[in-house]
Amino acid sequence: MTRTWSTPVPLVAMAWVAALALALATFLADDNAGRLLIGLATLLVTGLAAFASIARPRLTADADGLAVRGFTGTTLLPWHEVKVKLQTTRRLGREQQTLELDADDRLVVLTRLDLGADPEEVAGVLHALRP
Repeated sequence: MTRTWSTPVPLVAMAWVAALALALATFLADDNAGRLLIGLATLLVTGLAAFASIARPRLTADADGLAVRGFTGTTLLPWHEVKVKLQTTRRLGREQQTLELDADDRLVVLTRLDLGADPEEVAGVLHALRP
């Protein structure tokens, strides 16, 4: 059985719409400082939207192990090399959970935004899939 997780499609679509709106605002800005700041915001949002589009699915799990996808390609992590941990941190007065995939020479940290699901639920599924 293969399971996949990625950023929700409506959120990726909203990022592309925001990037387009910022690009339009860049051309409509009447001062150079505003044009520069809006242009930088456009580049940032476009980069995030591109990453969310290219790195789909972000995490794939099957009987052989895990596959984590990024800008440059897919990293395969066999089950015997990876430790799946759930990390809870407190930031700005609220708790946030992340899923940590700790391989020998690599640490992958995935958030709720990356997975499109609660990291605690994903960790449970991964522990159940692990041979």
